[in-house]
Amino acid sequence: MRLIIFACSVLLFSSCSGEQAPKSGSATSAVVFEGARLLVGDESAPIENSAFVMENDKITRVGKKGELQIPERASHIDLSGKTVMPAIIDMHSHLGYTIVKTNETRKDTYTRENLIDHLKRYAYYGIAATLSLGVDRGDLPFQIRAEPIEGAALFLTSGPGIALPGMGPGADYRKDAAYGVTTEAEARKVVQELAAKKVDIVKFWVDDRNGAVKKLPPNLYRAIIDEAHKNNLRTIAHIYYLVDAKELMRAGVDGFAHGVRDKDIDDEFMGLLKQRTVFFTPNLPDRPMTEEILPFIAETLPAAQMDRIKSEMAKVDAKARQTQIDFFNIQARNLKKINDAGVARIGLGTDSGVSVGWTAHAELADMVAAGMTPAQVITAATKTSAELLHLDQLGTIAAGKSADFIVLDANPLDDITNTRKISKVYLRGKEIDRSALRAAWTAP
Repeated sequence: MRLIIFACSVLLFSSCSGEQAPKSGSATSAVVFEGARLLVGDESAPIENSAFVMENDKITRVGKKGELQIPERASHIDLSGKTVMPAIIDMHSHLGYTIVKTNETRKDTYTRENLIDHLKRYAYYGIAATLSLGVDRGDLPFQIRAEPIEGAALFLTSGPGIALPGMGPGADYRKDAAYGVTTEAEARKVVQELAAKKVDIVKFWVDDRNGAVKKLPPNLYRAIIDEAHKNNLRTIAHIYYLVDAKELMRAGVDGFAHGVRDKDIDDEFMGLLKQRTVFFTPNLPDRPMTEEILPFIAETLPAAQMDRIKSEMAKVDAKARQTQIDFFNIQARNLKKINDAGVARIGLGTDSGVSVGWTAHAELADMVAAGMTPAQVITAATKTSAELLHLDQLGTIAAGKSADFIVLDANPLDDITNTRKISKVYLRGKEIDRSALRAAWTAP
């Protein structure tokens, strides 16, 4: 979970000029978006004064305004002065438990209603899809995955994660959601059950939670990794310690749901990365929160929640703030070293569950603060994350891709916090009614 020293994090959780795009299925299905600076999502140079065509739920043509062949009777939307980027992919979430509006989180609040609410909050903040890692319950997550909700982010799931009994998820309300295993045979059987459900990845925990629990031992996680690979599944490990990350790479793990958090990575670790490419979703801890992000959060929370957040922020002392900064700096140095060396694939993950949606934009800023460029971070959060999750229809704005994109009032290449200046969001060819969502969520 993102380390947030102050208690307010437990509480946390603009329009384009031109005519409106017609709804999918209307008589004129082709829409041309013109004049924006277009960030394709692959670190290539922006297309200035761009044009791209959306037909139903697909992007069909991309190029420069005035140079693109336009379908007959297409509608035109002027995006002059705007910046367009692909919608974001969050590779690490734990949705469905918190009633965001009232800040209630319990085992019994894991419901279809809450999960859909969270996915709509993701859509509001420009997130097209997310992977839920390890604490989902029953058939609900697989039903939502199979039948995407209109106006909501797509949902992927690892199903229940794996650990020693009661020693996986940190929060009490979700401890029993994970599988508990004690033998290699049990570990392999669990993976076989997950394979039968066609999970998107196999998640397991290797962390002692600061000595509070026992870590999953190497013989068990080796069995999990081996059985997953036999069933054509990839594995992702929750880690904390450098020593465990090294052994997991030797065991063949495919990815890490966090970076190394106890110390700076060393040459041996970098050598292992060079031998076998893995992926990371850094989940950097928030740096001390400043008031500049509060209006962005307030877009989807009632005033009473915001008052509590501000009150808790005021209680944070200098020692706690410095502890948080020091913890961030360890992970920031590790991420920069990996990124600079080009020895791993880096996606975006937020570990969101209590705070929903806005945290993706906080993570983008944290990754830039760690030393990645805005272009690298946007690519990690779009193209790379989509590729890592095998979401071939997402991640870039290109012909043949799903029409999932964000219209911004400012350029995030100049300042990554400009991803928060959202004018419009389109998912699967339809504009998200952000005004209606905002009104419903902020009502007392």
